[in-house]
Amino acid sequence: MVRINGEMIDASGKSIAQLLEALGYSPQRVAVELNVEIVPKASYSETFVKDGDSVEIVRFVGGG
Repeated sequence: MVRINGEMIDASGKSIAQLLEALGYSPQRVAVELNVEIVPKASYSETFVKDGDSVEIVRFVGGG
């Protein structure tokens, strides 16, 4: 199980890119932290999560 934004989800073995797609996030509009380390956007498809990992996904919101 992987903790994603505080919720436990069975996502072990998936890449960050796969997680974002499954959760409905646009990779261009988010920042991802894996175990308190920012994941570069260029590494989303090469970075995989495993049991016990913690992922935080922050969506950018524009305003005025």
